[in-house]
Amino acid sequence: MAKVKVKTHSGAKKRFTVTGSGKVKFQHTNKRHRLTAKPHKQKRIARNAGVAGATNAPTVKKLIPYA
Repeated sequence: MAKVKVKTHSGAKKRFTVTGSGKVKFQHTNKRHRLTAKPHKQKRIARNAGVAGATNAPTVKKLIPYA
């Protein structure tokens, strides 16, 4: 019997990547426009990539099964 393919979630594949160690990596928000009105600390934190927590990572991995 053939194995059933699982569709990848289109929104999730654009936003998340899985690292070699299995962590889910994402880019923070609020770095696109109106940057003069935002505090420097907020922009500095958003500059770096974030890692999904232990509660959300399994859900995201289900959405991107072949990543």
